[in-house]
Amino acid sequence: MGDGSAWGLEVSYEIQPEPEGIAQALVIAADFIGDEPVALILGDNIYFGHGLAGRLQAAAAHEEGALVFGYHVRDPQRYGVAEIDAQGRVLSIVEKPEQPRSNVAVTGLYFYEPGVVEVAAGLERSGRGEYEITAVNRHYLERGTLRMEVLGRGMAWLDTGTADALAEATAFVRVLEQRQGLRIAVPEEVAYRMGFIDDAAFATLAESADDCDYGRYLRSLVGVAGRV
Repeated sequence: MGDGSAWGLEVSYEIQPEPEGIAQALVIAADFIGDEPVALILGDNIYFGHGLAGRLQAAAAHEEGALVFGYHVRDPQRYGVAEIDAQGRVLSIVEKPEQPRSNVAVTGLYFYEPGVVEVAAGLERSGRGEYEITAVNRHYLERGTLRMEVLGRGMAWLDTGTADALAEATAFVRVLEQRQGLRIAVPEEVAYRMGFIDDAAFATLAESADDCDYGRYLRSLVGVAGRV
């Protein structure tokens, strides 16, 4: 990805020296976050579905408390599980419970207000020796400022943290791409459609791509991709 400039972005990096929990990322990124709202996504999570981009853009405009996304799963013991009422209000969140109160998992995408850095910095380690993101979410739950949107039918959330899950995600993406002839999450295409780069910059990226399926896909979009 480099510094992202080829795609009209500014990308920077920080290193987590030891695997001490997801919430620690918020402390490590404190200078980057500053006094702005922030989104945190786990690198092994894949999201897909019609209308998803619009929902994420709306979530990014959320500046108070925290907003998380839920997803119905058949094995909730593997995840942070949310108990919600008939109106969708979060009643509790429990990390990897032995006896889940629901099958709604909290997915690995979170939107927070600027004060989340202080919340994360004040956490104590859990019994697993980690700074848990569930503890951050529980803070907002106790304050009454935690919102959840449940991703329903037609939306896919894939947590590729195991070999089997990675294989399933590979098959999912392969079927969609072969069926539609469209590729998923091509950075050059996304940057162009979002208006981060112009026609000339996109054409340059496409022409510089290798002579492979990926490069040929990019070149097929030159002049016809359009902004959507």
